[in-house]
Amino acid sequence: MSELSIVMLGAPGAGKGTQAVRIAETHGIPHISTGEMLRAAIAAGSELGQKVKGIVESGALVSDELIVEVIRERLSQPDAQNGFVLDGFPRTIVQAEALDALLAELERPLQIVLELELAEETAVKRMLGRALDEGRADDTPEVIKNRFAVYRRETEPLSNYYRNTGILVAVDSSPGMDEVFAEIERVLDGVK
Repeated sequence: MSELSIVMLGAPGAGKGTQAVRIAETHGIPHISTGEMLRAAIAAGSELGQKVKGIVESGALVSDELIVEVIRERLSQPDAQNGFVLDGFPRTIVQAEALDALLAELERPLQIVLELELAEETAVKRMLGRALDEGRADDTPEVIKNRFAVYRRETEPLSNYYRNTGILVAVDSSPGMDEVFAEIERVLDGVK
């Protein structure tokens, strides 16, 4: 089986998590969501959970050192040896550089960065709907607004960072989930 290492980028609400799970299931690689890992740690009341609880609940970003350590530990697990789908990391240029260094050390370079593109107002509607459906405390209008501000400031520059490396592919995520997934699969077929 060929290795498939993917980073998912996109604004909050663009469908990164949904598509990352489908990619992971289809290709037999783990979906590594830093958001889920942090929420699970908070729910478990672990040492990591206690460290990050206030940060996550305010919609801010967890420190680079802490998140890189979480990712390093996760990528060294056996199920990640044939690849992975990273969702929610990297979120800053510093994190992207740390990931590059970590993957170089593991001799497993990143193959593709999928950027899901979606208009902000559509994304906000999706997130408010998700908050009602899933009861997610981090999807209030105030927190959503903050997450977009943080995204524009910290994460948008990653598009250019990865575009310059030649591995970024933008995918329109406004159609239905199945159409978006079909387009992603078409892109991934070209990578393998």
